[in-house]
Amino acid sequence: MDILTFDVEEWYMEKILRGGREFKYQQFDETFAQLMDKLDMIGLKATFFCVGQLAIEFPDVVKTIASKGHEIGCHSNIHSFLNKMDEQTLRQDTTEAIKALEDLTGKKVKSYRAPAFSITESNKWAIGVLADCGIEHDASIFPISRDFGGYPSFPCDKPCKIDYQGSIIKEFPVSVTSFFGKQFVYSGGGYFRIIPYWSVKRIFKKEDYNICYFHLSDLLKIRVKLMNKQAYESYFKEPGTIKNRLVRFAKSNLGRGDAFGKLIKLMSDYEFVNISEASNQIDWNKVETVYFK
Repeated sequence: MDILTFDVEEWYMEKILRGGREFKYQQFDETFAQLMDKLDMIGLKATFFCVGQLAIEFPDVVKTIASKGHEIGCHSNIHSFLNKMDEQTLRQDTTEAIKALEDLTGKKVKSYRAPAFSITESNKWAIGVLADCGIEHDASIFPISRDFGGYPSFPCDKPCKIDYQGSIIKEFPVSVTSFFGKQFVYSGGGYFRIIPYWSVKRIFKKEDYNICYFHLSDLLKIRVKLMNKQAYESYFKEPGTIKNRLVRFAKSNLGRGDAFGKLIKLMSDYEFVNISEASNQIDWNKVETVYFK
């Protein structure tokens, strides 16, 4: 099973963090249009996890995605990390985001991904809040360590059900593979940019579950500039030391040259489905249930 997803917040975050530079909007618009055209040409339908404020401040982006027949999922309201919220804040954030997306598209939002995969062992209660808000599918669990998230003790790396005190959500964790006994991610973000395409294809053939996740910013050829201290701290909610900013700068630029070309090859080589389509193919009575307490 190969699943294609995108996280969409670029236009909104550009406005919030950088004041809305026209040349950046143009870069996003051009890459977005190319991506939509390629998906149409190949005949794939993906899940696009959109922040709720995108539906309010940049509605044409969300309308275009929906009009092409892709699934609209929720990516929080203002791209806040869930492990920086309490239950009340998350409930309000999710409710506002879902309402904005549903009011614009007229379609129910069933799927969710936390910014930075920020459902961790410390905030397992988030699953209960999402279920209460009507979310049926989650794709927020990153089952190894990572910056700003990660859940290395999560016991399942395939689609499963999570039961949080009786609230149940169907989970699509990030797919991982093993190499010399060490697990790593390969199917999205900077991992996909860095790993050679022939290696990605080899892993895809070996694994029976591959879920890809991309941002438009992953696909731009133009290098990302070093963030200033204020912008870094506003976005990442951690000290904007020169070390932290340099590390983020390096991670954001590695493998940037032909990421879009690699993605087009991948989309052409495999028959991807979106989250809802994948869910319909799974017998959920036969998958593992992970109990959160």
